[in-house]
Amino acid sequence: MAGKLQQELKQTKAIASLEEESLLNIVRTADVLLQSLTILMKPYQLSPTQYNVLRILRGAGSQGVSCKDIAARLVARDPDITRLMDRLEQRGLIVRDRSKEDRRIVTHRLTPAGSDLVTELQRPLEAANKRLTKGIGPGELRQLVDVLEQLRANL
Repeated sequence: MAGKLQQELKQTKAIASLEEESLLNIVRTADVLLQSLTILMKPYQLSPTQYNVLRILRGAGSQGVSCKDIAARLVARDPDITRLMDRLEQRGLIVRDRSKEDRRIVTHRLTPAGSDLVTELQRPLEAANKRLTKGIGPGELRQLVDVLEQLRANL
């Protein structure tokens, strides 16, 4: 009998191994979750990566963070972080300041409008997280986190 993923993908040939099926399920699930997050962010004219940047900047506080540090802390890598920062700055959600000591370093900070937007999105995201994990107990969620962390450690 074909697994659920095989049916979802309308694949007639069996998946070669349990290892392949498990990894394909992770990729498929990540894509579905990202689509869901993208839909949630659309009315706010934000991408999930832009939201991630705003959260990083909120966590950095008034000290701010360099572009390099933001890129290192992103949940999903973005090859064009500079352009992403340009768009957030044009919307008035972040500001950039060049260091007086080292002109090569640019510090990014959240504006009050950016902070308000992150706060506004907090409740809808919490509700989405609860909806998406409905029926999965804390023990299973902990086990999922542990398995995913182990997979990343193998890389």
